[in-house]
Amino acid sequence: MKKILAFAGSNSSTSINHQFISHIANRINGHEIKIIKLLDYDIPMFSVDKQNNNGFPVDIQVLKNLVDEHDALMISVNEHNGMVSAFFKNILDWLSRLDRNFLANKKILLVSTSPGARGGASSLEYTKGILPRFGGKIIDSFSFPSFKDNFENDTVQNEVLNMGIEDVLTTFAHEIEE
Repeated sequence: MKKILAFAGSNSSTSINHQFISHIANRINGHEIKIIKLLDYDIPMFSVDKQNNNGFPVDIQVLKNLVDEHDALMISVNEHNGMVSAFFKNILDWLSRLDRNFLANKKILLVSTSPGARGGASSLEYTKGILPRFGGKIIDSFSFPSFKDNFENDTVQNEVLNMGIEDVLTTFAHEIEE
């Protein structure tokens, strides 16, 4: 049994990416899964001056420790204006300053969703490219389009999308066992 940490890159209290990652994480059986909200952590906007004057925020060390304690990660990245959110980028900035390889040996399932037809595809692509720089291994990814049309009452309404999710979950579950 592997330990999996799941979270969304959003700071919205009504985040559809948090809803989505919670749904996906709850579909995995046989592993210990911890779902967190990054919004629960007190992380200031990164600046070199803050780092030099105040050191690292306590909650960044807490997040780093959580990542260290888990074998794999499931991350749902949100999108703001065609790019990864400043909130999530800020978390990555702090973590990578604390430890450049904070994702070393972590297998990652990366997903995204949005109200639009592209499902956060731009932020997903950016994140797929950046996380390996910090030592992470992207196992698979999935962009879920038109969240409000395709997801209701914690259920995927579109059978083709549901099969796509099942495929990436199967791949992820198989890869983390190795």
